[in-house]
Amino acid sequence: MATYKYSFFNFFLVMGIRTAIVMVITVSLAISMIMQGKVFDANNAIGQGLPNVATALTYTQNNGKTITGNNLEQPSSIVTQQSSSDTIQTPFKNIALPSIANTTQSTNLREIFKQVENSVVQITRKIPTSTPNTLNPQTPNATALGSGFVYDNQGHIITNGHVVGDAKIVDVTFVNGNRYTANVIGTDISGDIAVLQISQNSTQQRPLLSSLKPLVIGYSSGLEVGDQVIAIGNPFGLSDTMTTGIVSGVGRLLPGAGFSIPNAIQTDAPINPGNSGGPLLNMQGQVVGMNTAILSGTDTFSGIGFAISSNTITKTVPSLVEKGSYVHPYLGLSGATLTSDLAENLTGPSEINLKGVSVDTITKNGPADKAGVHGSTMDQYAKKHPGDIIIGVDGHNITNIDDLISYIDQHKSAGENITLTVYRNGLSVDLKATLTARPSPLPFLTTRSTPPSPIPGPPQIPLPHS
Repeated sequence: MATYKYSFFNFFLVMGIRTAIVMVITVSLAISMIMQGKVFDANNAIGQGLPNVATALTYTQNNGKTITGNNLEQPSSIVTQQSSSDTIQTPFKNIALPSIANTTQSTNLREIFKQVENSVVQITRKIPTSTPNTLNPQTPNATALGSGFVYDNQGHIITNGHVVGDAKIVDVTFVNGNRYTANVIGTDISGDIAVLQISQNSTQQRPLLSSLKPLVIGYSSGLEVGDQVIAIGNPFGLSDTMTTGIVSGVGRLLPGAGFSIPNAIQTDAPINPGNSGGPLLNMQGQVVGMNTAILSGTDTFSGIGFAISSNTITKTVPSLVEKGSYVHPYLGLSGATLTSDLAENLTGPSEINLKGVSVDTITKNGPADKAGVHGSTMDQYAKKHPGDIIIGVDGHNITNIDDLISYIDQHKSAGENITLTVYRNGLSVDLKATLTARPSPLPFLTTRSTPPSPIPGPPQIPLPHS
């Protein structure tokens, strides 16, 4: 009997302990739910406030002198949807901790921005107004905005040629608000690259030169599709702006002033007017390109932007600094990538899946003409017959027009020889040419019918040409 009573007592003792544990857990859960309810209530309040902030921001931007509603997205409805979704459908997103990968990436972006922000500048130049005010001849000129970045400790700044235009003197403003005068000392019109130098005739400017932090120029040849990149500049005059994206394509042919710019980088990092001349960085903070153009039908970013490669900058800028100009090698022909339609008109037996560049026009007495390259012809019935097909250069296979222009621009100089392998009448023929200096692109340029935009570029891209 004693044993039975002891066991019965132990049973109630154990049950009592379990009941106490359950009660403690229940109370804890209740407190936790109350606290979470307060968190969610706070988030609801924040969610209701965000649309008002976003609406105010949009309103302010739409009523600014530089920015219009057509140039920017309106985030208010998006913010409202996200706040509603986070609170009602999946409330635990509000208290979830960010992933380690996202935190690390954000930290890297912040560190890169702090590392380079003092080396990216805003460039302004005066442009004539479209209709002079005869009543007030002293009416101030309009101002064009762009971006640039520090190249060395001698005060050289790199930017796009279309940012400075025809100006000889521009203003350069750093992130701290300090503004300096800079001279345009070199331009490559067809390459859309310009070099400025901060004036050193002022006692205020001399200390600046010793404090300049040049950006590190990386190697764009190492970029691959999918690599992360960062664009920094002054879109719409909004200084110190960072956007991110990936490399969408490499080796693009970017139409320039009269001649094409090879090896351009395609990116989906947002680029807008005012970004032109700013650096495109890799995740090490090195310059791999210079933001230059967009492909858009609305003058604003639509997901396709282009940057001049750092390899092109590295080859061009030293000559602009030293001589004020850069001499491009010139072959003297125009053509297009061979298509199935063009291949059908080839005379003689044609190879299966022939690749190369169909030569269209030849510059008279140019290097290609002297080498014996044949261009397209027109018969008496106005039917066009294709000329030679360039299938190789210096022993390297040529697949498209991009390959030909990129090879000449990156690996050749004026005065050097080049061997073209052409396909003609079913046979391969090697032709040797001596490259000359590219003629001025000015005759190829059209006269502006409208005054320049207050925020020049990035220009829209017309149909590709060579």
